[in-house]
Amino acid sequence: MSRADVDAGAGAGAGVGPGPESSRGPEPGPGPGGAAGAPGAEVRGRRLLWTFGLLRSELTVTFRRWRTLALLGVLAAVPALIGIAVKIETGGGGGGGGHGPAFVGQVTNNGLFLVFAALAATLPVFLPMAVGVIAGDAIAGEANGGTLRYLLVAPAGRTRLLLVKYASTLAFCLVATVVVAGSALAVGALLFPLGDVTTISGVRISFGDGVARAGLIALVVAASLIGFAALGLFISTLTNSGIAAMAATVGLLITVQILDAIPQLHAVQPYLFSHHWLSFADLLREPVLWDGVTENLGLQALYAAVFGSAAWARLTTRDITT
Repeated sequence: MSRADVDAGAGAGAGVGPGPESSRGPEPGPGPGGAAGAPGAEVRGRRLLWTFGLLRSELTVTFRRWRTLALLGVLAAVPALIGIAVKIETGGGGGGGGHGPAFVGQVTNNGLFLVFAALAATLPVFLPMAVGVIAGDAIAGEANGGTLRYLLVAPAGRTRLLLVKYASTLAFCLVATVVVAGSALAVGALLFPLGDVTTISGVRISFGDGVARAGLIALVVAASLIGFAALGLFISTLTNSGIAAMAATVGLLITVQILDAIPQLHAVQPYLFSHHWLSFADLLREPVLWDGVTENLGLQALYAAVFGSAAWARLTTRDITT
């Protein structure tokens, strides 16, 4: 079944099918009774059902693609590789050294630290690259496949479609982060002992509190990608080539990471979307330091608002020919 068939079927299930009107789709009427009260509530209910139907279809298509499964598989393999490397090094008398991602030195004493080490290793490159592939292909891939025009007929509409695409990308951000954290926790429990956690401040907390901190850190890491996801979605509205959009998004990520590493650009670095990504380490202090985390989340919200609005302006004024 094609992507067009899937979404057309979702529209048919809601009681409305594609019509001959503009790409924004026809607005439902007040109903047979002509009253403004109950029919208005019915219209809002239909719109909500259409939105959930479209989101369900989008999530199904996104997470059934082999490309998505391959990306998640690679992300799951990273913690396993880190854990095996540390195990081999310590088994050979290396002592776990201080080389590699943050928190690697503590992994041998407590496997829970593999979660923090894996997130620190994947966040700068692997996680955002995977998100860039999904976000860059969101609109451009549909245009390249010739399905964008079908997705824009009733009951979708351009604004609703853009919101659904962004929500689907955010869902991937969360799933990808959970995959990394879950894989790291499983590998850490298999290869290393588990126990109380010594925070960066030197205070020991229980294993249960440590797991709760790990879950909170995973949520913060996923939220750290919302600005970059909006940026990738905007780039996706600029072209009809999914490959070009993905390459441009990933290329922009690499460029920003390089700029963030040049000391002479310290004046502009706090405004780069990746600058505060590793601030999640402050959640492992006792007491927790929230300043860096709130700065990061505020910056991500700003990027999401700016580039989300730019994507909406571009898509709603774009002449869809494919």
